[in-house]
Amino acid sequence: MRGAVIDKPCVFCTIARGEVPAHIVYEDDVVIAFLDHRPVFLGHTLVAPRAHIETLADLPADLLEPFFAPVQRVARAVEAGMEADGTFVAINNKISQSVPHLHAHVVPRRRKDGLRGFFWPRQKYRDEDQIIETADLIRAAL
Repeated sequence: MRGAVIDKPCVFCTIARGEVPAHIVYEDDVVIAFLDHRPVFLGHTLVAPRAHIETLADLPADLLEPFFAPVQRVARAVEAGMEADGTFVAINNKISQSVPHLHAHVVPRRRKDGLRGFFWPRQKYRDEDQIIETADLIRAAL
């Protein structure tokens, strides 16, 4: 069919429904946590809501605790199970979100593991006025 748009099913939804195999490390009625198939480091785990929710902004308020409590629990388990020094926990929203389904990355970290803080270069504010202006813009949006 030339020009036809075929929607692919959400891979995280298919994992949550048990239709696609994954190495599940935790699951409950709200979330499912499984190993990333392309880990930054071994033990890199993804925690996703079972319901199809695309971004953190779309997460209903009543699911905040049921989503983030397991993220916290998985972060503790990844650190302990992988004998890591800590973890990096991150959520991409739209930009760099390879699967358009909310998910938290829980990555085990070790001192001198090669990652440098965040994955992008840091910037500096021009001056104190720019800091104040930026804070005001965010406050106004809140």
